[in-house]
Amino acid sequence: MRTDQIFARLEQEPARPLTPPPGMSGTRRALFFTTLGLYAAIVAAVLTTSRLVRLDWQVMLFRPYKQWPELHAFLDYFVVLGQRGPTAVLVAAWLGWRSWRQRTLRPLLALGASLLLLNVTVGAAKLGMGREGPHYANRIGANEMFLTGDIFPSGHTANAVVTWGILAYLATTPRARRRLSVVAAVFALGVGTTTVYIGTHWVSDVLLGWASGLLILLALPWFEPLIAHVEAYLLSHWYRFREGVAPLSARLRPAGAGIPPVAARLGAGGAYPASVPEPALAEALLTEAVLPADLPPRAGEPRTHHPAHARQHAARSERSPVTPAGSRRPYGERTVSRTAPMGPRK
Repeated sequence: MRTDQIFARLEQEPARPLTPPPGMSGTRRALFFTTLGLYAAIVAAVLTTSRLVRLDWQVMLFRPYKQWPELHAFLDYFVVLGQRGPTAVLVAAWLGWRSWRQRTLRPLLALGASLLLLNVTVGAAKLGMGREGPHYANRIGANEMFLTGDIFPSGHTANAVVTWGILAYLATTPRARRRLSVVAAVFALGVGTTTVYIGTHWVSDVLLGWASGLLILLALPWFEPLIAHVEAYLLSHWYRFREGVAPLSARLRPAGAGIPPVAARLGAGGAYPASVPEPALAEALLTEAVLPADLPPRAGEPRTHHPAHARQHAARSERSPVTPAGSRRPYGERTVSRTAPMGPRK
């Protein structure tokens, strides 16, 4: 790809994508309730200490990190792809760039809604069931439920499903959606199995984490109307804010005028010299709260006073009005007082 093509991709697109947001179709609704049933089945299997709990203990006692120690160094870094902080920053940066290019807040708002649902649902399940992790197990064969732990379901696994799956959810073309779905599946499966390899989660924790993240992605279309409402609210306030902080020259220029009122008075024999640039003079007027009507008028233009600035000056009418050209009184009316003659008249 050439450099000009790369920079062209960095520019804003002329309009929003025409692809509508995903709706809650019949297939998606069936997948949601099927996943919800699987979620309930996993919780019931752990609560009743079924064969799933036996599998948890068998894998834990097998200690995969001791069977394949050469993978430990790589998987310690790979599991970071499931941590909420680093992954949220990476995905938010990408979606923020997309929001700017497409001139819409929907990608960022969809990410925020999914992470909020993730924190509420997974966090409540962790605290409610209080399961201990493999490293803190008390009795072999027990389900370790309702104790002091917060391991069930796996937060790393659920976060990997949601954070990387949101990219496929927001894709605007079928081809991009298929590719991003494969990438999200690889990351989600890899992070889940890595936590089992390291020994920080039971197998059932990972299964429930996959189900939790998938439920959030499948339920996002129900929140699309709320996302659209929030986007419209934020954009309306942003446009009002931009109109309120319009440039100073635009605020001082009357509608339909060809030149600003300040520039129209410069160089007309007033007190403000024409060498003063208009932006600096306009800024001074705004700072000192001086209205354009208080500026010196043009030659032959009547002086108009603002009512708030009209004052009585009793002694000013007795004075001779002074301009840069001198007094306006005829030469014969001027009085010159001299105490002594300057010299002999010739």
